[in-house]
Amino acid sequence: MARILYDEMYDASGAVRPHYREFARWLANTPPEQLAQRRREADLLFHRAGITFTVYGDDQGTERLIPFDTIPRSIPASEWRVVERGCIQRVKALNMFLADLYHGQRIIKAGIIPAEQVLANEGYQMAMQGLDLHRNLYAHIAGVDLVRDGDGSYYVLEDNLRTPSGVSYMLEDRKMMMRLFPELFAAQRIAPIDHYPSLLLSTLKSSSPVDDPSVVVLTPGHFNSAYFEHAFLAREMGVELVEGADLFVRDEKVFMRTTAGPQQVDVIYRRLDDAFLDPLAFNPDSMLGVPGLLSAYRAGNVVLANAIGTGVADDKSVYPFVPDMIRFYLDEEPILKNVPTWQCRKADELSHVLAHLPELVVKETQGSGGYGMLVGPAASKAEIETFRDRLKANPAAYIAQPTLSLSTCPTFVEQGIAPRHIDLRPFVLSGKETRLVPGGLTRVALREGSLVVNSSQGGGTKDTWVVED
Repeated sequence: MARILYDEMYDASGAVRPHYREFARWLANTPPEQLAQRRREADLLFHRAGITFTVYGDDQGTERLIPFDTIPRSIPASEWRVVERGCIQRVKALNMFLADLYHGQRIIKAGIIPAEQVLANEGYQMAMQGLDLHRNLYAHIAGVDLVRDGDGSYYVLEDNLRTPSGVSYMLEDRKMMMRLFPELFAAQRIAPIDHYPSLLLSTLKSSSPVDDPSVVVLTPGHFNSAYFEHAFLAREMGVELVEGADLFVRDEKVFMRTTAGPQQVDVIYRRLDDAFLDPLAFNPDSMLGVPGLLSAYRAGNVVLANAIGTGVADDKSVYPFVPDMIRFYLDEEPILKNVPTWQCRKADELSHVLAHLPELVVKETQGSGGYGMLVGPAASKAEIETFRDRLKANPAAYIAQPTLSLSTCPTFVEQGIAPRHIDLRPFVLSGKETRLVPGGLTRVALREGSLVVNSSQGGGTKDTWVVED
């Protein structure tokens, strides 16, 4: 892959790209003091709204304000249409893979993916085998993480099919930009995203065969890192935010405790991992779930979004097979490319990885949040050697990829405006049809040279504009 950097705003000759011209003109004509003042306002408003995330094991207090950058990431509409088609294609194939995996397992019989890769995977749930779901949908809400390499091509870095988060930041970032810089929205056509909550609600309702089903958002509680988002989405959709203790199961049906007596629940948008959902079926020590939930689910009396057992499809060791899934189930060529990936479970690929550790990014197959990974070029010799021992001890738990030269976008930093690396997470909703709102969450690595964009690792967010060409 190319080692040159792709800048979202400026081309190789330093000229402003067409879809950024309006913004560049505005930036050049706005006094620095005014920009600084608006950035201070943004911080204050985020603080007032309580837009925080939790960092576990952090000495400086767990609640943190997510850093927000006021220079948007802009995508021309023609380019977005390709990204949108690619994300829809990918999530359709992943849903078909999950339906196949828990039923006929055609893809395993065809020799495309090894049985042990999925059936021995910790994300695979025996309880889902043979269970028919409405519309055959497993991942109703998916987040597809995209990066752009030096050649300008988009690559899928990973798929998030369990409980993808970040959509509240996408919506709040837009509200903030419209409030602080209304003149920018008046000067060009930027695709709206404020209909996401109504789109999410209609997706959740269409996941149930019941007419006008009752929907709730299930949260592990306010100590969870994404609690702000759970409360935000419940409020925006106009549905109840519940914890496990607010629900109970009777006659294989789920009910919510209310002041007016029990009310049946038809759809649960759960922001809780499989293991904690039902202490009778999974982790018996879980205080967060609902005893008997699995029996109600298997009886078809409640829908869980996303379904139990979706984690097997977003495991990083299954990721290399997604292009083959697209060809197998859809008979199409993938629109979006995968990043080349070495599977350390394979002896020959492991020896390649061990020989090239200083150049590679190594990730845990079950990892998330930027934890448990090695970024070779940024690691010390001691860190590389420690990781080498870990790899040798448990190679199946890791994959490795080349270090991409993630695209950059101008960003406000202490020194002024400087390029920082970014990624993009569009959110894909699967119901009667598969849909996205234009854009997604752009995460930015605020440390100079850093490629890790996760908020838990010092990253921030930007508003993402899809601009009419």
